[in-house]
Amino acid sequence: MDLIVYGIPNCDTVKKARTWLTDHGLSASFHDFKKQGVPPEPLDLWLKAVGWETLLNRKGSTWRQLDAAQQAGVTDSASAKKVMLAHASTIKRPVIAWPSGQITVGFTPEQWPV
Repeated sequence: MDLIVYGIPNCDTVKKARTWLTDHGLSASFHDFKKQGVPPEPLDLWLKAVGWETLLNRKGSTWRQLDAAQQAGVTDSASAKKVMLAHASTIKRPVIAWPSGQITVGFTPEQWPV
């Protein structure tokens, strides 16, 4: 399994993570949510690995732009998945799939399996 960074290229947190990985000699492929969409099968793995509460970005502008009914309707993994597939920017970034199979979310190098 390869090291894959999922996210949006102009996201500052994704940029920091990609730079950190490069600076530490780690080569990663990049999956652009804007161009390639959210991959449903990996999304299922992420939800199992980290939980929907961790993966769902409720602090971002995309979440805040959803109407109150949509926000209130996110109560479990299935409802969160629907929103994430429809609105990629509601996924906390970056999501990193490590060669070991571990999934991490966000820029937290101290927690990365390097």
